[in-house]
Parts: sequence; C-alpha cells; structure tokens
Amino acid sequence: MFVVMDIIKLQGTDKKLYELIAPLVLNPAVLRQNNNYPFKTGPKYTWYIAIEKEQILGFIPIKQTSVSSLMINNYYIKGDNLTILDKLLSEILANINSDIELWATVHKRHVQSYKLKDFRTHIEWKNYERMLYF
Repeated sequence: MFVVMDIIKLQGTDKKLYELIAPLVLNPAVLRQNNNYPFKTGPKYTWYIAIEKEQILGFIPIKQTSVSSLMINNYYIKGDNLTILDKLLSEILANINSDIELWATVHKRHVQSYKLKDFRTHIEWKNYERMLYF
C-alpha cells in the first residue's frame, strides 16, 4: 500500500496535540491495540504524528528520560501498516542526536521493523521487547 503522508512533530503539552490525538487515545479499539495500556504525555514528551488529509495514521511519543536518553514506550500504527511505522521511525532517527540513547518498548509484531532501523533487543517479554538503537 502506497501512503502519502506528512509527519508532524509536537511537544507533549501542545494544544494541537490534544486536538489531534484525543479521539484516538480515547478509542477502545486503539487502546486494545496497545494492550489496554493508556497513552501518556507531558512536558518531557515529543510526539511524531503521521497524518494524511487530516486523518491520523499513527503516532510515536518519545519521552526524555535523562539528559542523554530517550524512550519510545507506547505508540499507535493504524492497521499495523509497516510503511507508516517505517516513516515515523525514519523521521525520529533523523531528528535525534547521535550521542543520545534511544530505547524502545516494541510490540512483538513490530520487532522486525525496528531491527531494520538498527535497533537491537536487550530484553524479551511475552508481548514486547526492549530495544536500543545503535
């Protein structure tokens, strides 16, 4: 599937973020896709959002956990479309400094996509893997 989309970057307390994301993060189907784990935001978060014709196709929030470390913990990809995931990850990787560690808690179904972007598994759980970008 060919997808034409824009990736926008918003800070975790940006009013526009709430307008764009609220309908999704309150949607039971989206929460089920995230194993019923709620999405979080705040001043330490930066959100990368895939959007096409005013429709949200996916998002990845990143939390700054320390001066030199970032964490992807929860994310949404509409229909598990790997093209959308690839574009979001590419945008994130293009925007982070090489001296910053980027960790990700990844759904098992997306591990291969992260590996293609040079993430490596450090911990395996039943439904997720903790990965580090190299």
